[in-house]
Amino acid sequence: MLNMMAWAVISAAGAYGAANATSFLRLWQQWCIDYLPMLLLSASLCLALLRWPTLFEPWRNIVGFFIVVMVVFQPLQWLYVDWVRHGGDVAGINLENIYQARLRMRRFSWFVTGATFAIIVGIGNWRLARAREQALQRTHTHNLELSLALEQQRMLSLRAQLEPHFIFNALNAISALVRDGDKAVSLQGISRLSDLLRYALSASLRDTVRLGEELQFIHDYTDLQRLRYGDRLHIDIHCDDAALHEAQCPPLLLQPLIENALRHDLDGHDGRSDIRVHIRRHKSELLMTVSNPLSAQTPANPGTGLGLKNTRERLMMFNPSASLHTETRGDRFYAEIRLPLGDGD
Repeated sequence: MLNMMAWAVISAAGAYGAANATSFLRLWQQWCIDYLPMLLLSASLCLALLRWPTLFEPWRNIVGFFIVVMVVFQPLQWLYVDWVRHGGDVAGINLENIYQARLRMRRFSWFVTGATFAIIVGIGNWRLARAREQALQRTHTHNLELSLALEQQRMLSLRAQLEPHFIFNALNAISALVRDGDKAVSLQGISRLSDLLRYALSASLRDTVRLGEELQFIHDYTDLQRLRYGDRLHIDIHCDDAALHEAQCPPLLLQPLIENALRHDLDGHDGRSDIRVHIRRHKSELLMTVSNPLSAQTPANPGTGLGLKNTRERLMMFNPSASLHTETRGDRFYAEIRLPLGDGD
């Protein structure tokens, strides 16, 4: 149908340019009849491309089919036109008439035939390239979706490891209170633990939380631990920019670092702890540092614990530019998180 419409328009344009008002319809009809072979040629090429989209992709195929069209189709077209000119009388067709018809229509016929072949082959190859591009884009999108699904599963796996790790440590704190025999303090600890678990479960359903929420969670967590350690537990949390409370970060980010500091500070001696948390903006990064003194009785944490390992991996999945670096400086152990800030942070 598209081929018929195209050649009808071409015939109308040709007839309009060569006719007057009284002969336009007659000439249009004649042009449509003359272009019938071209209609069949273009329709055949289109059907061939629909059946074999890669038919005209190699240059050798294009050149070969072009030669066939010019050598075989052109004489047939000339014979058809001559037959039409003689009113369908086969007897009127002879070599002289064919030769004269060829002389009259040689240039224009070659141009129309070659242009028709080139346009259809060009459209077919463009459609093929577009289809391949769309298929490649779909494959790329599918691969990205698979990669994202794998990353999400990995993140969920890390969360599944981290949350029981946190719960286990929190329950240990409650257990120590129960063993001390102070029921009032134990009940207070259980109440605080329920608040912590409520936040942990809520945060685990989100990919990001506000830093202010994390800091409040750390305050609640240290309050629970303070029921166990009493006045020995001292932690200094300092944030020099209140606007950083709105920055986004992975949930339960700081708790493993605080837990690590508690384990390697208070559990290594009987004195007072000196845990410091410093949060500040450094250029376009959020810099969070947790440090604790090293105890002579307890070796420094080399940074291969479950909490630190999971935190490092979660940071990399949250933002490839984020990092967790641990090191010993003098008599203190430092865990330093660098997290790029977004435009709105």
